[in-house]
Order: sequence, then C-alpha cells, then structure tokens
Amino acid sequence: MNTAFISRQYRVRTLSESDVPDILALCEKNRLYYQYCPPFVSARSIRGDMTALPPGKEAADKYYVGYYDGEKLIAVLDLILAYPDKETAFIGFFMTDVSVQGKGTGSGIISELCGYLAGTGVKKVRLGWVRGNPQAEHFWHKNGFAETGSAYDTEKYTVIVAEREVCYGV
Repeated sequence: MNTAFISRQYRVRTLSESDVPDILALCEKNRLYYQYCPPFVSARSIRGDMTALPPGKEAADKYYVGYYDGEKLIAVLDLILAYPDKETAFIGFFMTDVSVQGKGTGSGIISELCGYLAGTGVKKVRLGWVRGNPQAEHFWHKNGFAETGSAYDTEKYTVIVAEREVCYGV
C-alpha cells in the first residue's frame, strides 16, 4: 500500500520514532478518549502502538500513519490490512487533533480511506470503540459503521466491534 495515495487532501506518511512528540501532543488534547480508554497516553504507549500487531499478522501488514495539513499533524491512523480476514482492513486507532474536530475532517479522512481501500480489493473495514464512549460511538455511526453484535472485554473496558462496507459514502 502506498500511503501517498490514501488522501488527495492531506499528505499522509508512515510515522516513526521521531514523530512520537507530535503524536503525543495530538493525543494528549483528547482527554475524553482516555477517560473511556485508559491509561492516559504516554510516549511509551505510542511506541507500543506503533508496533502492536494482532495474532498472525506481520509488520508488513501494518500502517501507522499521520495525516498532515501543511506541516501540522492533524490525524493519526493505525491500519492493519487483511485482518481479521483477507477482505477486511482493521482500524486499530484513529484520532484527529482537537483543532479539526467537529469540522468534517475525520469523516472526510475515513471516507477517502474507504474509497482508497475499495480500489485495493478490500471489501470491509472493521474497528472497535469502548462501550459508553458517546463521542466515538457517534462518530463511527455517522461514518457508516454498525455493530457486528460482537464485543470483548479488556481489564478496564468493553470493546464494541463494528464494521462497514468500503463502498459506503464513496
């Protein structure tokens, strides 16, 4: 997957260790997210997220990318291809900078991403949100994601699994 073609509106590139301070600054402003999905973000947790993979996946399947408006990091996306099956992509994490929230930026990014993925043969996008987080639930419903009926428990919260067809809204 060539990250340069994911978006026509923003510059998208793979994030690295040198980007951790900018990712941390973006995430720290999203306090509501971490109220529902503790612990609060840290440089260490970001480094862990950059390399975390579900069972059976390899680093080549993972894209931990940043969306830039000019030089400003406005969104972070963790995408795993071919998970949980060959025709599905999994969003492990998506967060926009608070300065662009409520302006359609996140929805535009997700719509563009799904359009791009449809062109690569992906049929569905799957993700999860923490039960009880109204901001996350509203955002993902607004972007065409519906609960699959599956959920799983972690030590601190329950994750609701949702997905959508990639052609939706494209």
